[in-house]
Amino acid sequence: MTDFEMRAQGAKKASFEMAVLPTKVKNDALLAIADALLARKDEIFEANAIDLKNAEETNLPMPLQKRLRFDEHKLSDVVSGLRSLTELPDPVGRELMKTEMDDDLVLTRVSCPIGVLGIIFESRPDALVQIASLALKSGNACCLKGGSEAMNSNRILFEVIEKASSEAGIPKGWIALMETRNDVAEMLTLDQYIDLIIPRGSNSFVQYIMQHSSIPVMGHADGVCHLYIHEKADRAMALAIAVDSKTQYVAVCNACETILVDESIASEFLPELARVLSEKNVELHGCDKTKSILPDVLPVEQWHHEYLDYKVSIKIVSGLDEAIGHINSNGSGHTDSIVTTDREVAEEFMNRVDSGNVFWNCSTRFSDGLRYGFGAEVGISTSKLHARGPVGLEGLVTYKYKIRGNGNLVADYANGTRKFTHKHIK
Repeated sequence: MTDFEMRAQGAKKASFEMAVLPTKVKNDALLAIADALLARKDEIFEANAIDLKNAEETNLPMPLQKRLRFDEHKLSDVVSGLRSLTELPDPVGRELMKTEMDDDLVLTRVSCPIGVLGIIFESRPDALVQIASLALKSGNACCLKGGSEAMNSNRILFEVIEKASSEAGIPKGWIALMETRNDVAEMLTLDQYIDLIIPRGSNSFVQYIMQHSSIPVMGHADGVCHLYIHEKADRAMALAIAVDSKTQYVAVCNACETILVDESIASEFLPELARVLSEKNVELHGCDKTKSILPDVLPVEQWHHEYLDYKVSIKIVSGLDEAIGHINSNGSGHTDSIVTTDREVAEEFMNRVDSGNVFWNCSTRFSDGLRYGFGAEVGISTSKLHARGPVGLEGLVTYKYKIRGNGNLVADYANGTRKFTHKHIK
């Protein structure tokens, strides 16, 4: 048995204990982790500095370097996330349904943890803390594989979390850190230990995971997010939202990659849009119609493209139908927003756009578990099964059915001696 398999086996064993942990034990562990991170922040920053130096020396793409940084701001965010998780209801053991099958036979559906999560992510050390904290609160064990570029940061964060949680009463082995490429390949084969894989990476990487494992996979391949400026948009609002959606943080999956503009306002609006985006050093790419108004824009090579950089595509559309059609054909089902003063148009947009997150008059950057009040997120799911959108606590539990009877036999119902009542119990 390999070292990885032994740790995955240990996580599986721990998951059975995790599933029945009292809420107080889990919350106390989350607070202990938060305190430990603050107490050892100098060690964490030193490890992160080594990763940042290595990234610069190896010419790691700038968007990944930005994700790699773990500073006071990131520390504050993860600590806040840990503490906010303790204030959220425990997602485990909730009664989701109750039915009287007969007067002495009661069926309930109850939430329970998934088991062992295999989570693969790159660059962002803060993601390790968010993922681990959500797994803990939802009663799941986890096997984590971070990118090699964040190896030193991940090691110290893992050490802090493992030690603090163990001292707070969480079962040993509930969290495991994997570090090699071989670990990823092996993870995909361990369906006897790992119940769900959540990959966070490039489109090609996520597709590879889906094609090479029999373990269920949850996640999104990319974030091709759109902002549609309708003809009845408040212009000042539209400009502010465009800037925030594109530039507030460019190296994330909920940053806007394509801006759609109604042709009826394009000649007046596009020069202003170009001005505010250029002030933020955003490189503009556009369709032929856009180029006729903004001669300096670069061509768009493909509309389904995630820049993760100070670049954006602009397309002029004839109206709502073309905007929705373009999004549904070229988007990734992640996050799309409309700016308009027309409520009916906004509702139609949100109903017809086939994405996990659809917004009206606000930035695409709001698509985030922490901002939604989920405490944090393990990622964004563009799947339509089990979980969709930011995956927080609710997305990390499944359910089981329980029946409480009194010597009931199926034969009695099959021969008509007894009859089902099937009454819903509130």
